[in-house]
Amino acid sequence: MKFFNTTKENKELLMFLRYVLGCKPKNIFLYKQSLIHRSSSHKDGKGNKINNERLEYLGDTVLNTIVGHYLFKKYPYQGEGFMTEMRSKIVSRVSLNKLAIKIGLSKLIEYSKDSNGKFISMDGDAFEALVGALYLDFGYDKTYKIITDKILNIHLDIDNLETTDWNYKSKIIDWGQKNKKKVSFEVVETIQINARKQYKVQVLIEGEPQQSAVDFSIKAADQLAAEKTYKKLEQDNKL
Repeated sequence: MKFFNTTKENKELLMFLRYVLGCKPKNIFLYKQSLIHRSSSHKDGKGNKINNERLEYLGDTVLNTIVGHYLFKKYPYQGEGFMTEMRSKIVSRVSLNKLAIKIGLSKLIEYSKDSNGKFISMDGDAFEALVGALYLDFGYDKTYKIITDKILNIHLDIDNLETTDWNYKSKIIDWGQKNKKKVSFEVVETIQINARKQYKVQVLIEGEPQQSAVDFSIKAADQLAAEKTYKKLEQDNKL
């Protein structure tokens, strides 16, 4: 079984880990696996699929803990509500997708080129899988230091996030109330991906379908669909 078996691909990955994350991996296989999207799964000698979904699952949990820990220390006098919303902004699929592209991680992902752009959360998923790889390779303390020092403090404008109006679901519900239009959110599809589920949520205005979005939680999919619908209304001068 071979992963990234060209010298160029190995060099690109090692350079990314060294210059972006500032680390030298002990188990390079973990990082290679973190970049294999399910559409390009490999098989081991027993026929088991090898991709980044298990690492993504682990990384999601670790990243939420790291961001929560980071915010707890950064804002010693803020309440739970503020920190919960800030963490949601940082770990949202949209935010992680943008972050993965910004740091150059997206260029290293192995995926099926026949996807036609269907994998809308692929970049953010790979970022979470990378966090899972770091955690297994180095443990929590060093992973926390890498993510905070090399990612959050450099590539994320935390102060700007404080003032970003993230809750588009509330905004579009308020718009509906002001304009006497019924706004609702409906889970139109549940997608099973191995042990995890994705939810496709669609916004309805007066029963008419609007924009939709997919994420691993209904709450996150609600927010993404609300944001897309709100921006479409704004574009159409209906706000």
